[in-house]
Amino acid sequence: MAEWGARLRLSISCITVLSSVTVARHADKASGPRQFTPFWFSVEPVDTLAVRSSPVFLNCSAHSEPPARVEWKKDGTFLNLASDDRRQLLPDGSLLIPSVVHSKHSKPDEGFYQCVATIDSLGTIISRAARLTVAGFQSQLASYSLKPPQTEAQVA
Repeated sequence: MAEWGARLRLSISCITVLSSVTVARHADKASGPRQFTPFWFSVEPVDTLAVRSSPVFLNCSAHSEPPARVEWKKDGTFLNLASDDRRQLLPDGSLLIPSVVHSKHSKPDEGFYQCVATIDSLGTIISRAARLTVAGFQSQLASYSLKPPQTEAQVA
């Protein structure tokens, strides 16, 4: 009977210690309110029409503290900009293609681009998909020009 009492006291002591440790851990995590971290795109890429062999910028800027790491996807696949000699990541997060490549059989720059911003301790945000279309010649741009709509006063 004395042995059973000793085991009971030992069990109660262990439960008390484990409960104290668990409560202390939760108290540390909830010791204060968690700070809100603002994190959004202040600039997202937009659909862009580029001319073959000309430069093009796809703008992107993420607002955050601490600064976010920015990467780019093309057609759903991450670009390896560190080893890409045709595309450059600019300090503000924008993507520069200094000379757009486009031919009848090769259209490596045309497609859908997305900016991806990450803060390791917070998470990741992904921009809208922006379509990059390439016109082969300057004359093709004329067909894309937008003219303001005519009003009745202008027609009369």
